[in-house]
Amino acid sequence: MFAIFGEDFVLNLEFMQRAYLIGILIAVMAPAIGVIIVLKRLSMIGDSLSHASLAGVAFGLISGLNPIIGATVFSIAAALGIEKIRRAFPKYSEISIAVILSAGIGLAGVFSGFVKNGFSLTSYLFGSIVAISDFEFGLIVTLGIVVILTVILMFKELFFITFDEEAAQLAGVPVKGINFIFMVLTAVTIAVSSRVVGVLVISSLLVLPSASAIQIAKSFKQTVVYSVLYGMLSIITGLTLSFYLNLVPGGTIVLISVVLLVLTLLYKNLVKGLLFRRVLNQEKTRV
Repeated sequence: MFAIFGEDFVLNLEFMQRAYLIGILIAVMAPAIGVIIVLKRLSMIGDSLSHASLAGVAFGLISGLNPIIGATVFSIAAALGIEKIRRAFPKYSEISIAVILSAGIGLAGVFSGFVKNGFSLTSYLFGSIVAISDFEFGLIVTLGIVVILTVILMFKELFFITFDEEAAQLAGVPVKGINFIFMVLTAVTIAVSSRVVGVLVISSLLVLPSASAIQIAKSFKQTVVYSVLYGMLSIITGLTLSFYLNLVPGGTIVLISVVLLVLTLLYKNLVKGLLFRRVLNQEKTRV
């Protein structure tokens, strides 16, 4: 249906159609999860889980297991480890992230020494839009849909634990269970994003769209919606530019996210300046 645009049109290629579909799923998953991560002040958790995910990718390449499955298993184990350590050090919750981050880096470094094909591992570091197999495509789509549906169904509970866990518990929300599910959702989001976006840049996609949305949104729901829109714009633009300019997809997507954040901050400052001038003019008129 897109043949009228010529054979080199991006949507005429099957692997790019797959990349866009997976990209849209990631653009919904990552920012929606990212808003909660940012508001809970756990922004570094993405880096921690992404390194654990990289260790899982390397383990999968060594053992013959599909790297995405390996990344998912290791990422979930790391997420549960963070939650367990966080509860052991309630006043120093950032320790849990540092511990798992260190373990992930160590395991990834050791396992990478046994990977025979360095290119295979590199394609997971910054993402690849040409190497997605049929099995990986089906796995990513299935897990992506599960994550999105879970977030929608548990939106109210996630909202409660984001701002005040103690109040949520008093209101009858099963805080431990919701936190457990949320950590698993975060781990799965990072793992399934590794193929297109890359494990070293997925943490940026969790934070940057959310940071942009927070600047202009006026409610939690609005923040999530704006964050998803920022994520979609970043991924679609990044994938398109990476195809036509022969750039690395993950890095391009993140750079687009940075540009959008800078533009949002400039817009917000411009609006504030205009409002300030309007108020100042009104005051002068009254005088």
